Amino acid sequence: MRTVLTYGTFDLLHIGHINLLRRARDLGDRLIVALSTDEFNLAEKNKVCVNTYADRKVILESLRFVDLVIPEENWEQKVTDVVTHEVDVFTIGDDWKGHFDFLKDKCEVVYLPRTANISTTEIKQNIATGGRG
Repeated sequence: MRTVLTYGTFDLLHIGHINLLRRARDLGDRLIVALSTDEFNLAEKNKVCVNTYADRKVILESLRFVDLVIPEENWEQKVTDVVTHEVDVFTIGDDWKGHFDFLKDKCEVVYLPRTANISTTEIKQNIATGGRG
């Protein structure tokens, strides 16, 4: 069984998230999503989510191509997660290209292309300015 691991906040789930998660799952037989906790988002990313961690977790768990959701509580946990969950492939959006190459001695690292013209930040900005959401 080939296990894939990805990370993210996945707030206001949109087609870009779905595309990334589907392509991640296509890299193996099992997809684990490390979901940023509310505390981690606020303290480390200066980000406040519209949906709580608990709600985002339920949403991700309802997707047929997500097999397990675990909490992302700090930047340093990636090596531990890879080892603990016997991960074969670590994947993340290509906007992080090169940042996680240090994992290559533990597993394959794949940077997936992002879906053009969509992001949670843009959705939030559109809502705030009364544009299309």
